Amino acid sequence: MNRRNIVFLIVCVLGVLIDQGTKWWVVENIALATGEIVLIDNFLSIVHAQNPGAAFGMLRNFEYRHLVFLAFTAIAVGVIVDLFRKLPPEDWFMSTTLGLILSGAVGNAIDRARMRYVTDFIRVYTDQPEAKAWLIDTFGTHEWPSFNIADANLVVGVILFMIYQFFFDNSGDLTESALEDDAAPPAGADPSQG
Repeated sequence: MNRRNIVFLIVCVLGVLIDQGTKWWVVENIALATGEIVLIDNFLSIVHAQNPGAAFGMLRNFEYRHLVFLAFTAIAVGVIVDLFRKLPPEDWFMSTTLGLILSGAVGNAIDRARMRYVTDFIRVYTDQPEAKAWLIDTFGTHEWPSFNIADANLVVGVILFMIYQFFFDNSGDLTESALEDDAAPPAGADPSQG
């Protein structure tokens, strides 16, 4: 098994296990909608929430949302597997990136298949009076919608994917140089003779 496959498998499996393990712990130890463990005062805590919709609670009232989520997950898995198959054998960066994205998609899909909702538990907020007032005036809330490890894996994976595409992917440069090479006259040829 090459490096690409090992990295992808480890990241994906660990991502799903950590996601499902933390959700299980939250369900067993924190009361739904009322329990909270403060990790950093006025900034970060662990809660227990159930989200029947997508990110930010979108589609929560749509009757066929589970079919939409299932279709989206199936398409995402197909795209990720296709991208992974095309990676060079030693590409650990994109293997990690795609493993994170896949683990996030699978982690939340497991919740939706089992329970028809996703368990969220990471709460980021502020109770500092000035910041809280400004956030509520500007965005209507003083906290980010609660999320989970699968969501974090997805976001980190997508950010890494975008960084790679914008800053490290040289495939466009290679294509341009290949076109220039095709247009250049052969070595030793007299450019005045066409």
